Amino acid sequence: MQKPSVVIEKLISAIDILCSRVGKSAAWLTTVMVIVICVDVVIRYVFSTSKAWMTEFEWHMFALVFLIGAAYTFAHDAHVRVDLFYGRLSEKRKALINITGIVGLLLPWCLIVIRSSYKYAYNSFAIRESSPDPGGLSARYIIKFAIVLGFILLAMQAVSVLLKSVGVLRGTRKVIFDPKD
Repeated sequence: MQKPSVVIEKLISAIDILCSRVGKSAAWLTTVMVIVICVDVVIRYVFSTSKAWMTEFEWHMFALVFLIGAAYTFAHDAHVRVDLFYGRLSEKRKALINITGIVGLLLPWCLIVIRSSYKYAYNSFAIRESSPDPGGLSARYIIKFAIVLGFILLAMQAVSVLLKSVGVLRGTRKVIFDPKD
């Protein structure tokens, strides 16, 4: 049987790899989004027409970039934080702040959003919701399920950072966020 610390490190690694791969995929969506927006602009201003599905597709991609890119951003310590004091703290104090924030705020919020958005997405799926705009996208439930996916990934990454922070407090890790990542 493997030592608990080995299992925890494998879990951390698996979560980090998954969120990194998904995040890099989200980054490529920005390229697709820019191309679609440019095509939309040309169609709108050169041909004086617009397609509802294209506009909706743009905001769906924009939402996906943020929803599935959030975990990647958190994994690489690039998320928004009031860094006035945090940057000057020792790793152990950073670990305490991370544990408090993750357990007290982030994970509970993720669970609330996952639960409520799943119902929202499932209801959309049950009625096969589509765009109310003529010519808009069908299957609106897909983007609604992306909310669930995005917050599941964020919760998973929160568990990874939580375990890393506990490791720093226990002395089995030196840093929470590896600058090489």
